[in-house]
Amino acid sequence: MTTLDAPFTEPPVETASPRAPGDPDKRALLSRMIRVDHAGEYGAARIYAGQIAVLGHTDKGPILRHMKDQEQVHLDTFAAAIADRGVRPTALIPFWHVAGFVLGAGTALMGPRAAMACTVAVEEVIDEHYAEQAAALGEDEKPLRDTIEQFRREEIEHRDIGLAHEAEKTPGYRILTTMIKAGCKVAIRLSERV
Repeated sequence: MTTLDAPFTEPPVETASPRAPGDPDKRALLSRMIRVDHAGEYGAARIYAGQIAVLGHTDKGPILRHMKDQEQVHLDTFAAAIADRGVRPTALIPFWHVAGFVLGAGTALMGPRAAMACTVAVEEVIDEHYAEQAAALGEDEKPLRDTIEQFRREEIEHRDIGLAHEAEKTPGYRILTTMIKAGCKVAIRLSERV
């Protein structure tokens, strides 16, 4: 019997690979997560530093300091994770140092509502970003996932504070927040890789 005469059998079904060729492996993905979270928390602390430099002496000072203090805990946590896991921090930290402060001070100079609009925009992007990360982490990374979920709750609290302090009454609110959100998304993509 020739191969042409042999009965037809279906070729074996190959199961889908958990990652496509060229996709980063688990270690690389975790490194990206930690790198970008460290960069994001660094940027957030700098935004609040800029806002406090302008509005720290006003009635908004205590709430801005409260949010900055929480961001500092987040930053310290991810700085420790970078050290513990041997993750390279983003090379863009010097840029985020300046850009974060300028964004914070710039929106604060526009007024307290604009500063709060900045908070709302940034925290909405971070909420979405942390939710995606938490969903992607398995049980073997439960402590990291739990930390991200805790920080996500605090970022949502910051967004709610911004809304409670009349962020949406900022002239040009939609334009301002759309621009800030776009900048945050670019910063996330860059900080993951650079």
